Amino acid sequence: MEPVFILVPGMFTDAHVWEGTARRLTAAGAQVRAVTLAGPGRPRAGDGPEPDAGAHAEAEAEADLETHIEEVCAAIDAVTGAPGGTGGTGGTGGTGGRGIVLVGHDYGVHPVLGAADRRAERVARIVCVDAGLPQDGVPPLAAVPDQSVRALPAEEAAAGTTAGVLPPPGREEWTRWGSTAGVSEEALDRLTARAAPQPLGTLLRPLRLSGAAAAVPTTGVLCTANGVGIDMVQRLVDLGDPALRALTGPGVTFFELPTGHWPMLSCPEDLAGVLLRAAAGEGHRLTPPGASGTPAHLHPFPLPVPELPRERRGNVDFYFPRPGGTKGVKGAEGVDGPRPAVVFVHGGPVPAGAEPSPRDWPVLAGHARYAAGQGAVGVTVEHRLHDVADYPRAAGDVAAAVDLVRADPRVDGDRIALWFFSGGGPLLADWLAKPPAWLRCLAAAYPVLAPLPNWGMSADSRFHPVRALADAGHAPPPLVLLRVGLESPEIAATVSGFLAAAGEREAEVRVVDVPHGHHGGGPGDPEEEWRGAVREAVRAVLDRLDA
Repeated sequence: MEPVFILVPGMFTDAHVWEGTARRLTAAGAQVRAVTLAGPGRPRAGDGPEPDAGAHAEAEAEADLETHIEEVCAAIDAVTGAPGGTGGTGGTGGTGGRGIVLVGHDYGVHPVLGAADRRAERVARIVCVDAGLPQDGVPPLAAVPDQSVRALPAEEAAAGTTAGVLPPPGREEWTRWGSTAGVSEEALDRLTARAAPQPLGTLLRPLRLSGAAAAVPTTGVLCTANGVGIDMVQRLVDLGDPALRALTGPGVTFFELPTGHWPMLSCPEDLAGVLLRAAAGEGHRLTPPGASGTPAHLHPFPLPVPELPRERRGNVDFYFPRPGGTKGVKGAEGVDGPRPAVVFVHGGPVPAGAEPSPRDWPVLAGHARYAAGQGAVGVTVEHRLHDVADYPRAAGDVAAAVDLVRADPRVDGDRIALWFFSGGGPLLADWLAKPPAWLRCLAAAYPVLAPLPNWGMSADSRFHPVRALADAGHAPPPLVLLRVGLESPEIAATVSGFLAAAGEREAEVRVVDVPHGHHGGGPGDPEEEWRGAVREAVRAVLDRLDA
């Protein structure tokens, strides 16, 4: 079957971004139509050399999501004939045996999905290029990565207006919308020169879906330098978010490209190859939660732990040492007075309502019980980091929990350690910036230590441990870092940046390595390496509580 690719650009861009990819697809025998969506400052059909820009409404600031959906529908109709013409199921009706593949990049996936919902019988496949799969009733604004940018249109919507435009980024501002890794200086110059304002109505109008598009096979192309790869998506699916369950369907596939958010500019030939393979139904398929074994976050804790009672107070769980004390904390043997505490903070984002909840994950409860077995008070905190925009709320949850812990008479409030996991790593920043005297140690296990590109955090974000460490006007608390050797390159880069900043500050850092460990561990990792590393990391934290 000869595919017909309809390529839809993202925010601020027009059909020109697809030129390199379109040439390679055409050379492979495919037909290509690149669409320029309506908006001020964008070329109309015939105004420029871009591939078929298509007929579209006059570019005005009043264009909205519905305008763009209609334009993609018109592109489909130009290939297949008028709606209601010949055709059947399977997405090839009226195309002379060719399958239409709708490709959306960034914002462009919203009009692509809206059009596929109205022409489902004519579309063979939907391809989302470095973009999530939109949900019914959710406006595209929710997918805008830059959290500060979200605020401006949201204010307009609250005022009851969808008129106006969002100015395009300047040359140095594209990273607010995604990683520019791999994009040449020349390509970035051209991207900036041709950028056009984005009508606010395209971001504020909710996407309305009938459900018909759910039957269309779908492929996601993940650009790993932008922060997300297939393994990370599988881990999110394993957390049990109902909204992600559809990603495990038999018609859903995934590819990775080791590049930034604009693969049509950074690696057009590779992207063309992936699109051709997607059209052929190839790609990686995710598994439903638990279908391929125990998810990493539910894998058993690697060390034996005592069976201690749990004391639950709100979002905080306490595990107290047995009366009489145990070995581990200096002077704990036989002492029943206040003990130092290690507060363990889970990562995320974690879907709201995930079952089991993080406080009941074996890795979190296991660390707390193990610390209690060594004579300290082990504490777990459950916070509300459900989205990358929730870091301020999660930070407040953690701070309140620490106050609760220090106020307990069984805890020595002057000897506290905080231990952060994975995506909880950015919460370290507050404690690095203003460490209280009672904070004896900060620890992190396979952490994210700087915002990832697709998080949309500004350069001066509060939740940036690398910068917080570099900018601190004081010596940081002693640090313990548990590092995995098989970390994703994007997260590993944040750890390397943190250690470089620590070296410049001559900070005390104890690095404990799991050479063959993956992020979060799991059934395939060497258990003996994890046992030794966790034992060593906990010992290092307890030693600093004693110092």
